[in-house]
Amino acid sequence: MEEPARRLSGFVKSAGARESHVWDRAFLPWDLYFGLVWLATVAFVLGAAMPSLPHRIAALGLLAALVPWYLWAGRPLLLLPNYEPRRSALYLGVTLALFLPAAVLVGETRLITSALAPHFFMLVTLRRAVAYMAVVCLVPVAGWALLWRPEGHVVFLNSVLGVTTFAFSAFMGSWITRIIEQSAGRAGLIAELDASREEVARLSAERGALAERDRMSREIHDTLAQGFTSLLMLVQAVQSELDTDPAEAHRHLELMAVTARQNLAEARALVSGGAPADLDGGSLPDAVRRLAARHDPPAAVTVTGEVRPLPPALEVVALRTCQESLANAAKHAGPRAVAALSLAYGEAELTVSVRDSGRGFDPAAPSPGYGLRGLRARAAEAGGTASVDSAVPGGTTVTVTLPIR
Repeated sequence: MEEPARRLSGFVKSAGARESHVWDRAFLPWDLYFGLVWLATVAFVLGAAMPSLPHRIAALGLLAALVPWYLWAGRPLLLLPNYEPRRSALYLGVTLALFLPAAVLVGETRLITSALAPHFFMLVTLRRAVAYMAVVCLVPVAGWALLWRPEGHVVFLNSVLGVTTFAFSAFMGSWITRIIEQSAGRAGLIAELDASREEVARLSAERGALAERDRMSREIHDTLAQGFTSLLMLVQAVQSELDTDPAEAHRHLELMAVTARQNLAEARALVSGGAPADLDGGSLPDAVRRLAARHDPPAAVTVTGEVRPLPPALEVVALRTCQESLANAAKHAGPRAVAALSLAYGEAELTVSVRDSGRGFDPAAPSPGYGLRGLRARAAEAGGTASVDSAVPGGTTVTVTLPIR
């Protein structure tokens, strides 16, 4: 549906564009423009050589009526953001009824056309505005010529002026209206872009929160949860050994103390966002050896290749792989299962392998726990791969290959 320029400017503002049209910022310049053109028209009518004074006074009376009509009906209508076709037609109809007789009586009255033209383009559709302007520019010339019968060259000059005024107003009105339509379209695009950016920011924040929650879940599972699980298993072992094997119970109590201190250190590292406690101030092989020493029974560690510092994120993935694999061996491999860890430093990759001599399981069966899923997710985030080989019986081997960049 075609809309007047004024309605389109309101759409630009309501659409959420960053800039509104100039006439939306303050309406006072339009009031001043109307007033100045009106005063100039009155001055030209008063100074006209013809017609007689009574005719000029009649024209001035009609011009004077335009002012309160504009202030009472026109200005409030121009300020409305919505299109009011009936009220607009009433206002413009009365305006024509006041203007046309005055313009027929005194030709100089046509000067106020430049102040009335914007009202037509701002209040009605473009086609109707052009039709109104044809009436405003051409009818007064024809009526004036029929009423006063001036000389032919005077009629010709006034006709040319009327046609030129109509052509110029139609062209400028159409051009400005098209600019406003384009501005309205761009305002809609800007509003959609702003809304899309807000949605992207919201989704990014949600995805970031989910990723952080998943990361913290893995960290807690691989550190605190595994530590507490080890403590519970050691407590059970101590309870069964207090009467039968006090020396072994004492050893397990010491291991419980070491595990509890390690859990406390991991908790502090999680809170502070620092490196894992085992990696703090040491190398990856040293951290793996300390981890293997806390396993019951202690696991063997083999390191091959050129040992060198690696990116912290990669070393964390390697350490967590060893933690998760040893924890799974302690829980599922069976009592006194022997575990062995291997770190192989290559030129372009680090290979972490954890093998146990336990009862094994079916790797194709769905895993009810979080550990293996988290282990594979960590490896994938680092650009690596994880594989689990197991047989019943025959033990389990977890192998993680991480690229070194």
